Amino acid sequence: MENNKKIILSGIQPTGVFTLGNYLGAVRSWKQMQEDYNCYYFIADLHSMTIHIDPQKRRQQTREAFALLLACGIDPEKSLVFVQSHNKCHAEMGWIMDCCSQFGELSRMTQFKDKSAKHPDNINAGLFTYPALMAGDILLYQADYVPVGADQTQHLEFTRDVATRFNHTYGEVFKLPEGYFPKAGARVMSLQDPTSKMSKSDTNPKATISILDDEKTILKKFKSAVTDSEACVRFDPEAKPGVSNLMTIYSAITGKTMEEIVDSVKRVTDIMGEITAASQEQTSGIEQINQAITQMRKVHARTLRSTPPARRAGAGGGEHVAHAQSLRHRQPSHVRGQPCRDHDAERLADHQRHD
Repeated sequence: MENNKKIILSGIQPTGVFTLGNYLGAVRSWKQMQEDYNCYYFIADLHSMTIHIDPQKRRQQTREAFALLLACGIDPEKSLVFVQSHNKCHAEMGWIMDCCSQFGELSRMTQFKDKSAKHPDNINAGLFTYPALMAGDILLYQADYVPVGADQTQHLEFTRDVATRFNHTYGEVFKLPEGYFPKAGARVMSLQDPTSKMSKSDTNPKATISILDDEKTILKKFKSAVTDSEACVRFDPEAKPGVSNLMTIYSAITGKTMEEIVDSVKRVTDIMGEITAASQEQTSGIEQINQAITQMRKVHARTLRSTPPARRAGAGGGEHVAHAQSLRHRQPSHVRGQPCRDHDAERLADHQRHD
């Protein structure tokens, strides 16, 4: 990583295979940002604990999510890629940010209200303090920018407020991050409820497109997408949310403007076929790469089983690499490119030890 580049940090939860929405809205741009920024990307397994998932399944999904990031073009030689729980400082920073957060501002977070309504049987404290842990994730690495969508600006504002509050009390320790806003047209909605964001955790398989879906499956899901009674193609998110969502996906994949789409596609059924072909082309190599990584992991597991315990500490593998990388960044003063001032880092460490 280069010291003169700005730092960008972003994470993704291991709650399922990445959707087309995850890819178009985040992961695809992550690959592109590697050339211009020092990028820190992580699998947010601690955040996923707000949802009831079998521990063994969570571990498997974490490994798969890490592999998918590599398959999507995230290069460990250019970016720091790691699993959140492999660096204990995330949990420690979460507690510090909890103590700097006000009950009122946490209770006003719209995501807490939305998720509480969606999971009324599991309104846990972690769901309530989720923004504080997210703020800790960002501030720990002194990030200059955080990629955010329209539904995440509230979390960024919260992070800046908490950092300002901490700095006012303990000195200028944390940098105030700014939002990195991707190009318009990357917000992909559910195929069955175009008023809600496409989500990996959606229980309706028809609502999402997985980046590992084959062409037949993708076409079937697009054909079952909710649209409206009009056969015409027109971009109008208020009156035609379903059709507008399909146009947004098509635009994000091909780079065509809405006007160009309207001129080239006259019927809703036509746009479904066009999107299917474009989607399959966009993600065609990801499954093969992911399978190769999975196979490599199996070979590594067999090697570990046949290696004497005394020698296993030196074994390689994706998880071990991610863990080793994260260990290099356990203190804010060690963040490359934008270090905290020494006395500020010492003040933060002293605060952690004694307060």
